[in-house]
Amino acid sequence: MTSPGSSFISRTEFYVESDPGIRIYLREVRDQSAKADNGPILLVHGARVPGVGSFDLPVPGGSLAEDLATAGFIVYLIDIRGYGHSTRPKEMSEPPEQHAPLVRSSEAVRDINAAIDSIRKRTGRDRVSLFGWATGGQWAGYYAALHSDKLNHLVIHNALYGANTPQPLVGRGSDLEDPNHPGQFNPAVSAYRWNAAPSLLAGWDKSIPLANKSAWRDPLVAEAYVREALASDPAAAGHNPPAFRSPNGAMEDSFYLATGRQLWDASLITVPTLVIAAERDFWSRPEDRELLMAHLVHAPTKRLVTIPGATHFVHLDRNEHGRRQFLDALIQFCQPPR
Repeated sequence: MTSPGSSFISRTEFYVESDPGIRIYLREVRDQSAKADNGPILLVHGARVPGVGSFDLPVPGGSLAEDLATAGFIVYLIDIRGYGHSTRPKEMSEPPEQHAPLVRSSEAVRDINAAIDSIRKRTGRDRVSLFGWATGGQWAGYYAALHSDKLNHLVIHNALYGANTPQPLVGRGSDLEDPNHPGQFNPAVSAYRWNAAPSLLAGWDKSIPLANKSAWRDPLVAEAYVREALASDPAAAGHNPPAFRSPNGAMEDSFYLATGRQLWDASLITVPTLVIAAERDFWSRPEDRELLMAHLVHAPTKRLVTIPGATHFVHLDRNEHGRRQFLDALIQFCQPPR
C-alpha cells in the first residue's frame, strides 16, 4: 500500500516468528523514488501504543517513518508481542487479575532480535540502526547490550535507565508501588490494562504549556493517534467505552527502572549511541540520561541532545515545537560516513 500523501512511499506488511508460536508484525516503509543510502532502521514503540499508531499516522506531520524513508532510510516498525497485530499471550483473553504482568523486557528483546535478523536478511545489510521511544528506548538499549554486533546506530529517546530519583507516574508513591511494602512492586497489578481514548491525550495535554493545544500539535495528528491506537486491538470496539489492551510487564519493568534498578548495563554497548531527551518529558529524568551517558564507556561515539521546551511526544508535535530539531538530530546521527 502507499501513503495518501506521496505516491512514492510504499508500505509492506509481514510477520516473523520470534519464540515458538509468537508471530511478530513488521511494516516496511520506503521511498521508491530514492536510494536507501542510509540503510535500514527499526523503530520500537513504547508501553501502550504499538508501531503504526506511534510512528506512521496517515496525516501530515504524523509519520516519523515516512520522514525517515524520504531521508533515505529503509524504515521498519515493530509490534512487540501483546501489542497491535503481533501475537497476544493467551492470558490477554482472560480476566487480567488472574495473571501477573505480561511481556517483560527479556521477551521484548527476543522479538526485536527476530525482527533485526529478518531485516538483515531482507535488505542484505549486516547491520541495522535501532530507535526506541520511552519503554521502547529501554528495550532498544537492553537489546544493544546483548547484540551490538548487529547494529549500526542506537538511538534512545525519552527512556528510563535506572536513576534513583523521584518519578511520580511509575515510581515510589505511584499505583505501581505496594502500599504495604514501600519500595516494592505492587502485586495487585494485573496482566494487562485497558486504555480508553482520554488516557492517551491527558499527559500530552498537561505537558503542553499553552491553553490552545492545537497551536502546539496538529489536531489531525492527535485524532489519528487515538484512532490508530484503538484500531490496533480487535477487542476495542466491544469494550465500553472503546479501549485497547496493553501488557503490564512494561509497567513492572518501569517501576524498577524508576526506583534505581538497572535491567541492563550500557557499558556493554559498542555502537554509536544517540540519547535524545525532551525538556518537558514526563517519563524520563535528567538523571537517567546522565547515568546512561556515564555508562556508555565503550560506545565509539555518544551524544546527548536535549530539545528545549519539547514534550514526550515531540515527534508528533509541530515542527516549531521541537519536531524539526528532533528529526535533524536523528537523521544526521544515523547517516553512514560519506
